[in-house]
Amino acid sequence: MADKPKSGELLGVPYNFERPSVSRLLSSYWQPGDGMLVEKPFGIGYTLNLASWRSWVVLGIAGVLLWNEQSDGTADEADEDEPVEVVVD
Repeated sequence: MADKPKSGELLGVPYNFERPSVSRLLSSYWQPGDGMLVEKPFGIGYTLNLASWRSWVVLGIAGVLLWNEQSDGTADEADEDEPVEVVVD
């Protein structure tokens, strides 16, 4: 039985199941000449290119949304106990 390839592309989605090394991990997450998304160093699909400013914007927005979701959880519980006035014309 022939050996299966450990890296390649399937239906346009890249995959790589070779054993990761530190140098390959660092070089794949920091590629200044490429766009916002780069191939993952291990696994299936794409990941953010940390050399692109657009990736840092995406990470910042995701962090703000996560922080906002966690901080709003306590305020919503207090508002549910108050009665609501409904006006019908």
